[in-house]
Amino acid sequence: MAKYSTIWKKYLGRAAILLLVLVLLNIASATIHTRWDLTAEKRFTLSPSTIRLLKHLDQPIHIYIYLSGKLPAGFRHLAESVRDLLNNFRNYAGPRIQFSFINPASFPDSVRSQLYDSLVASGIQPYNLQVQLNPAEGYSEKLIFPGALIDNGKKKRAIDLLESKISDDPLASLNNAEALLEYKFAHAIDQVQQTHPPLVGYLIGNGEPLDPRVNDALTILFNNYQVDTIPLNRYPYIPLDFKAVVCIKPYKPFTTSEKLKIDQYLMHGGKILWFLDDLNASMDSLTSKNSFIAFDQNLQLEDLLFSYGVRINPDLIEDLQCDMIPLVVGHVGNQPQIQLVPWPYFPLLTPTDNSVIVKNMNPVLGNFVNSLDTVAAPGIRKTILLTSSAYSRIVGSPVKISWDDARMKPDPALFQHPFIPAAVLLEGRFKSMFRNRLDQLTIDSLNHILPQPIADSSVPTAMIVVSDGDIAMNEVLARQGPLPMGQNAYTHVQYANRDFFANCLEYLTDTTGIMQSRNKTYVLRQMNATQIDQQKTTWQILNLLVPIAFGVLLGLAIQAIRRSMYFERS
Repeated sequence: MAKYSTIWKKYLGRAAILLLVLVLLNIASATIHTRWDLTAEKRFTLSPSTIRLLKHLDQPIHIYIYLSGKLPAGFRHLAESVRDLLNNFRNYAGPRIQFSFINPASFPDSVRSQLYDSLVASGIQPYNLQVQLNPAEGYSEKLIFPGALIDNGKKKRAIDLLESKISDDPLASLNNAEALLEYKFAHAIDQVQQTHPPLVGYLIGNGEPLDPRVNDALTILFNNYQVDTIPLNRYPYIPLDFKAVVCIKPYKPFTTSEKLKIDQYLMHGGKILWFLDDLNASMDSLTSKNSFIAFDQNLQLEDLLFSYGVRINPDLIEDLQCDMIPLVVGHVGNQPQIQLVPWPYFPLLTPTDNSVIVKNMNPVLGNFVNSLDTVAAPGIRKTILLTSSAYSRIVGSPVKISWDDARMKPDPALFQHPFIPAAVLLEGRFKSMFRNRLDQLTIDSLNHILPQPIADSSVPTAMIVVSDGDIAMNEVLARQGPLPMGQNAYTHVQYANRDFFANCLEYLTDTTGIMQSRNKTYVLRQMNATQIDQQKTTWQILNLLVPIAFGVLLGLAIQAIRRSMYFERS
């Protein structure tokens, strides 16, 4: 009896230890959150900047995602990716992140139309898809709003979840959109949290436009930053309160005094975004005549930019990958016949993916683009952001622009200069253009005026130079008014000019590091459709026979083991 009592005590002790271990594991699992991301591209790992943002939220964030209901498979997958991401956000932010999925089509007709209008007004564009949700039914049209709204009670920010690199493969487009989810949500949360957005200056005084042609650029500026104009010819210096300054399409020469102000602003850590045209070329010049000569605008910025490591050339890029323009090809009676034709002077510039600024971005529409070269500048890191396609060429000045260029079919053999740079990011410690050029008396007098002493070299800073002023401008129609930046007024195709402009500004003013989350790349691991078609029968046979053969072999092995055990005992 004592023997059985000892055995029972031993087993009860083991059970108690096991129960204690299970209790401790449950407590640990409820308090300690640990994840192992085994994917090659770390798609389930948040960037450090996003984690910092989520841990320091000072007020609750409500997120409304308009992807719910009966959706095609691709959109269902996108919705699940959003759900996984926001659950991951909650691991760091806790209850300060609240989200819900809404089906816009589930509302009554009167409310639904108002909701649709409000979503479009906020920037979430609908997609009208032909879907077949049930194999027994035919195809039907479905309006889908792949977007989200971030709301902290004081500010709201809309996100277009499909605003990503366009691909011929719908799966690739959705995959690109999925790669940008973390950045879009983190950036929107950061924007609604900001109480004092960065101060950005808009340079004026050298012919920079302040009219409806920059309506979209100014909208982006005022929606995301504190903005003020800087009349360069009247300011004694550019205040360092400006986190960055923007210069769009000047046409008047810069004086030495103005260049000194820009130079010293850069030397003391200021950042500059340039959109410059070296040649004066515009479609307006073709409205009243058949041709014109593109001439040098003589901005007098060559020496300044050269000292920083870049040169804009007095030429134009022609590209077979280009936009369309309307051309009169004949008349029927008194009515002109208009046809859309390729216009090589409007290249579709290709993002290089070398920087988070242009990662997963669609082509950017250029308008009489100059070529751009980088030159030796010690201590400066140069990153090309935009280039022409593989089928482009450079036309040196003087350049004659004529309607005949559009009427003639271009010869592909002439377009043998690939990937011509059109935008570059410069980062590092810049050398002043005025180094060893000012006498001591001038330096002393300037030091009495300027808040900072004259510097020969800069602290670490950055600038972006784009060799086309029109990239940051929008068309203005008589009836519709200003169009979005980068939209063709005739085909209504929307290019990525707006994203490029916004990303450049964000990169120059970003202090949180959130933009680095744009660097994510999701590899789309698709099966080879050709091999599947060729080897379909083989794999079907293998899938049928291998399990059966495995079962038969396992049965024979078990019988053999039994037989050997039986004969051994016999």
